[in-house]
Amino acid sequence: MKILFVEPAICLSVFAMTLTSPLTTQYVYRRIWQETGNYSITPDGNISECAKNKSSPIFAFQEEVQKKVSLFNLQMDMSGLIPGLLSTFILLSHSDQRGRKFPLILSSVGALAHSTWLCLLSYFAFPIHLLIASTFISALFGNYTTFLGASFAYIVDQCKEKKQRTIRIAIIDFLLGIVTGLTGLFSGYFIRELGFVWSFLIITMAVTVNLIYILFFLEDSMKESPSQNVSISCTEGLKNPFYRTYMLFKNTAGEQRSLLCLLVFTMIAYFFVVIGISPIFTLYELDSPLCWDAVLIGYGSALGSVSFFSSFLGIWLFSYCMEDIHMAYIGIFTTMVGMAMTAFAKTTLMMFLVRLPLLFTIVPLSVLRSMISKVVRSTEQGSLFACLAFLETLGGVIAVSAFNGIYSVTVAWYKGFVFLLSAVLLLIPTISLCIVKCISRNAGSYVLLIQEESNEDTSDR
Repeated sequence: MKILFVEPAICLSVFAMTLTSPLTTQYVYRRIWQETGNYSITPDGNISECAKNKSSPIFAFQEEVQKKVSLFNLQMDMSGLIPGLLSTFILLSHSDQRGRKFPLILSSVGALAHSTWLCLLSYFAFPIHLLIASTFISALFGNYTTFLGASFAYIVDQCKEKKQRTIRIAIIDFLLGIVTGLTGLFSGYFIRELGFVWSFLIITMAVTVNLIYILFFLEDSMKESPSQNVSISCTEGLKNPFYRTYMLFKNTAGEQRSLLCLLVFTMIAYFFVVIGISPIFTLYELDSPLCWDAVLIGYGSALGSVSFFSSFLGIWLFSYCMEDIHMAYIGIFTTMVGMAMTAFAKTTLMMFLVRLPLLFTIVPLSVLRSMISKVVRSTEQGSLFACLAFLETLGGVIAVSAFNGIYSVTVAWYKGFVFLLSAVLLLIPTISLCIVKCISRNAGSYVLLIQEESNEDTSDR
């Protein structure tokens, strides 16, 4: 018997993704450290020295390693850009006809291939640049935005009421926070107690269990009709997703189209900053004057993940006394304050305290996803989340690449510059959200009409 709960698959996928990111960064940092100079590394995998004195010889060596790691991360991200964009867009667009399970399965296969390669790479100490090829190949099957996009579409398929959709998406973010927080908390101990090989093996096992669950236990939220089973040519299969997304925007009225475009722009602009700055935290913490080891990085990651839980509580409580758009304002403003504080954090205590203003970082993403999904019909949710996932993939890769590039250029004269820049960039989604508020007053009646039609489509299906 199959079930209609995608939450276990989301939790396993996020566990693997959350553990892979810091482990890969620290593994690359360790390999480049070893290949760049003769400074030793302790058996537990932490850098044996971290110079805080600029006159020390190792200080210049650290700066060189930081630059090389940033540039390597840039190359790795760029290698997965084009295949990730195409696979995400095509898979999610076709999910409106073929069901939501197919993109979930393919993206899990890609994650399994990537984690398996990480195991082999760390065990046999293959050349580190082969990671770039692995990233390219796994991106052909989709990436984390493919998986999450299909998961959100799966959930929206089951939600009929307006408030239910916002709360359900917030619950997913809450589960993401628990998994991300616990994984981040223990990531440092994984490296110290098990080493990189066994840590990557655990990730591979988690992805394997997830794939088995999706294949044999998860029921698809959509049923294929006989007309959907008709075979089409490869060319038509490639054209159809782009055509459906084009019609998604074309079929809306003038003000409604402007509202949809502005909401999408606001979400991607905010996503760009939050995702782009995330990997810089690890590099910032590894370098002087903080000089964190793997365990402290794990603690920091866990504290950062508390924002998923606090964001869920915020949405749940605020939904009784304010509109969605006001919740988004709160999330953006508090994140802006947190980024500015991080730029001046020079001690471990201060670096932990900057997590406090970041407690509502996830609120704008959850709220904006819900707001966008309410604007389109239920039969267009797959195309909508394909568009969002496409833009998230493109924006995410460009953001991480841009922030890594900026950090590598500015790390020598001011490490906190990139955090100040991110705080300034958050003014863009703030201004965009103000325009959304003005337009939404006039487009409100059309949104209600869409909601009624969507409910009818869902009940008919």
